[in-house]
Amino acid sequence: MSDSSGGSIPLLAKTSDGKAAQIEQIIAPTLASMGFDIVRVMITGGEERKTLQVMAEHSDLKEIMTVDNCSDISRAIEAILEVEDPISGAFRLEVSSPGIDRPLTRLADFARFAGFDARIEMAMNIEGRRRFKGKLLGVEDEAIHLDLEDEEAEIYLRFQDMSRAKLILTDDLIAAAQAGG
Repeated sequence: MSDSSGGSIPLLAKTSDGKAAQIEQIIAPTLASMGFDIVRVMITGGEERKTLQVMAEHSDLKEIMTVDNCSDISRAIEAILEVEDPISGAFRLEVSSPGIDRPLTRLADFARFAGFDARIEMAMNIEGRRRFKGKLLGVEDEAIHLDLEDEEAEIYLRFQDMSRAKLILTDDLIAAAQAGG
């Protein structure tokens, strides 16, 4: 994938942190060998109701995730975690596709979904605020180029300073998903 200047986009990602990042490192090679990429890994809930959420998609982005794909991924993850045992106590495993209004966790996602609306939350204040909403214009170097909604302004947000982002469900996004794009 390339940025708007024709260069290659670095493989930067914010797919997990903490214990979830450790689990991602353990399961990623197996999922990659099965033809899937991890979009996000999260652990939610407390000690009594812990849930491991794994969001994945086909490495070949033209393929659509199916329930059978999620079942296959779930069985593979369960087998790995049975051996590795990185989570103390009981937990529930949830495997899903990213969906239409998906989280944007990799720098390449911002180039892939250029032209669509997104919400981005930064880890620190940028120009006096942390939350930004607007149309993705692509990626330049390691910065997300965003046309700010309801403002006559564009901004570049450093990917490394981002805490989370996701696409906003719009008619254009639904139409693109139905067209296979």
